[in-house]
Amino acid sequence: MDFDLMAEALPKILDGLPVTMALAATSLFAGFFLAVGIALMRLSSFRPVSAFAYGFVYVFRGTPLLVQIFLIYYGTGQFEVVRESFLWPVLREAWWCAILALTLNTGAYTSEIIRGGILSVPFGQVEAAKACGMNALMRFRRIVFPQAIRQALPAYGNEIILMIKSTSLASTITLLEMTGIARKMISQTYKPLEIFLVAAVFYLTLVFVVTRLVAFIEHRLNPDRRDAVRSAKGKDMTTVAAVGSDVR
Repeated sequence: MDFDLMAEALPKILDGLPVTMALAATSLFAGFFLAVGIALMRLSSFRPVSAFAYGFVYVFRGTPLLVQIFLIYYGTGQFEVVRESFLWPVLREAWWCAILALTLNTGAYTSEIIRGGILSVPFGQVEAAKACGMNALMRFRRIVFPQAIRQALPAYGNEIILMIKSTSLASTITLLEMTGIARKMISQTYKPLEIFLVAAVFYLTLVFVVTRLVAFIEHRLNPDRRDAVRSAKGKDMTTVAAVGSDVR
């Protein structure tokens, strides 16, 4: 094990962290809004709209993300109509192609997570909101969406972790994020074990931070669970105290 090489690789791979974070944050931000729209389309009673949303989700969940990146980066340039359109300055750049592929992919997966959260909201609460005179937008904003997000947050946390790891695929189209820098160093040193170990430590650290952050948000968004935990702890302490007094 070459520890000197690992120490040398540490700051170099760290230089790719901002690119990794920017890829993940941008695609997750844009993909979330896309997912909300697709989820609402999937729940629409208008058949063509729901069919389009179903097809979108089926395609992007049913094909590998790497293939999607290659199709967008290498495939779109083969069409003359694309090269002559206003989209070409964007689609010829590896950065924007990676963002587009990651956004579409996470949008498809997240839409199913949000759709499940929306369907988990009790129908009686929606009917009660109607009885109070709320229109559809107000019902969604005040009743449905907040509860759907609380239900979907654990699964969405997994999606965030998957997207952070998926940014490593952007290295296949010349982007120098953490994995891209690691691959470049390996091509120069021919020592993949040490360098990939350093990259893995960075990814593990990112995942740990995200996991703790999602757990904190989930804890804050579920006051009933916090009260239940506190109540259970109080009962346990009372039981321990009672047992102790009996023993004495």
